[in-house]
Amino acid sequence: MYNFILFLSTNLALFYCTVAILGLCIGSFLNVVILRLPKMMAQEWRHECQLFLHPEQPIIDQDKLTLSQPASTCPHCQKRIRWYENIPVVSWLILLRGKCSQCKTPISFRYPFVEISTMLCSVLVAFKFGVSVETLFGLIFTWILIALTGIDFDTQLLPDRLTYPLIGLGLAVNSYSLFSTPTQAIWGCLLGFLSLWSVYIIFKLITGKVGMGHGDFKLLAALGAWLGPLQLPLIILLSSLVGAIIGIILLKVTKENKPFAFGPYLAIAGWIAFLYGEQIMKVYLGSLS
Repeated sequence: MYNFILFLSTNLALFYCTVAILGLCIGSFLNVVILRLPKMMAQEWRHECQLFLHPEQPIIDQDKLTLSQPASTCPHCQKRIRWYENIPVVSWLILLRGKCSQCKTPISFRYPFVEISTMLCSVLVAFKFGVSVETLFGLIFTWILIALTGIDFDTQLLPDRLTYPLIGLGLAVNSYSLFSTPTQAIWGCLLGFLSLWSVYIIFKLITGKVGMGHGDFKLLAALGAWLGPLQLPLIILLSSLVGAIIGIILLKVTKENKPFAFGPYLAIAGWIAFLYGEQIMKVYLGSLS
């Protein structure tokens, strides 16, 4: 393993290509996570509700949905998707040309978009940290944020089974001062949660309405655990800016004025701060001085 790492360190082009291919493959898996995890959660909720309200009745949805079972099929004609139709980007672009091979129903562009985005983000992380353990954990951090972004866009949910591990992993890696000191990681997690929780409570007391989901608190807590408390103001500012820009674009495109998820913008801002937060702060402080 050491010799392999040394080999990658002296052949950076091969290292970046390896990360790019890995990013495409992970992006294909993240498409499955984004699509199936909310359905898995809904199935579990139905089972729990039925057991509580009608324990005498047989369980509905006996076939448990997982990330691997059942096999992927076309949602329209139920044709089983073959392995070569799942090759990231290539299958959609060349083999299938954006349509189901049987019923010719268009396949959403989002699938290759997630794959390409995951590849590009992975390469940027590798370029930032090089052949190092920081790259390994930076990639995991990036992939979880992409999954959370896609799920929140679709369902306005930030699953605990992703945010809690992200918090725990951030605290764990920073116990070795990988991206922040242990003390900063703990305070970043605490202040990240309390900052949005305070906004949530104040807004609810004033208006009597719920203006934010609890998942947003946990996501910002996770970002604080990874980056420390000093990056939190930048993340909140960037998320507001990114949210305003994307929100205006979506409003112009869809012509619909409806509530939008804030989690994706937190995730995007957190990822930007993860890679370039220090440089942004230096430029900002330099402009002030």
